Amino acid sequence: MHIPPFENQNRPIVDVDDAHVPLTYFNIVKLKTGQHFDYAVDGYETCVVPATGTVTVETMGETFKDIGNRGEDVWDGEPEGVYVPSGAGARITALTDTETFVAGAKFADQLKPFAVRQAELDLVQYGSDDTKTHRKIKHILGAGHHDRVGRLLVSELFTVGAGGWSGFPSHKHDTDRRDDKGELIETRHDETYNFRFKPNYGSGMQMLQRVDNEPGDAYHIVDGSTILIDKGYHPCCVMPGYEMYYFTILGGLSQRSLKQYFQPTHAEQLHTIPGIMDMVAKFK
Repeated sequence: MHIPPFENQNRPIVDVDDAHVPLTYFNIVKLKTGQHFDYAVDGYETCVVPATGTVTVETMGETFKDIGNRGEDVWDGEPEGVYVPSGAGARITALTDTETFVAGAKFADQLKPFAVRQAELDLVQYGSDDTKTHRKIKHILGAGHHDRVGRLLVSELFTVGAGGWSGFPSHKHDTDRRDDKGELIETRHDETYNFRFKPNYGSGMQMLQRVDNEPGDAYHIVDGSTILIDKGYHPCCVMPGYEMYYFTILGGLSQRSLKQYFQPTHAEQLHTIPGIMDMVAKFK
């Protein structure tokens, strides 16, 4: 499903128990310097990530100061974030004008809050210009925080250079299942994206193919588009001459570690794209 950009007035774009992606939650909070925003999401753990600007986050009696260091857009600096436990009240205070993402995943237990600073990001770069798959991933809540988070994975994905594909070879993660030997071959993880383009009048396409080798859907994505991935194979691309970014929220049904199932028709491409297995290993 595609949600075109709109002024959400600090209200959730993907609310709790969404019909398409009930395991994820997403809000964009825009504040002027000195303003604050209070929230609590029952049954969902969340992560506060400034897309631009700097904030202080208060939750469960702790204060995390000076989160975020980016200027005019998501290409201007590195991400930082604060993990807010399930159901906990949180206050976001803007130290500068800010646009802040609030990412969430359904999880019943209440853990402990913590901050993720720039030096703690888990970085991956893979693909190549030749294969039109060159990209960089900045994991905010990735494998390095596996023992501190319930079901939530939060990352930022950038195309490297202008134009190209992301999320390829095509894969899906819409059901928990094992093979005949009992080995886990896929997990159910709902996914939500928010896209940005550089320059911001660039655009791209999100594909969603629910059955291998049968026609699927394609959505024209623009700066600020939100995409909900409930099921199916889902590569995306950006037009030549433009850079693409997307903020990624994954919520697992039964576990946090993601097991992707690659589309059989294109699975051999796993052996043609440099570094892709390192990328797969980091989504755990």
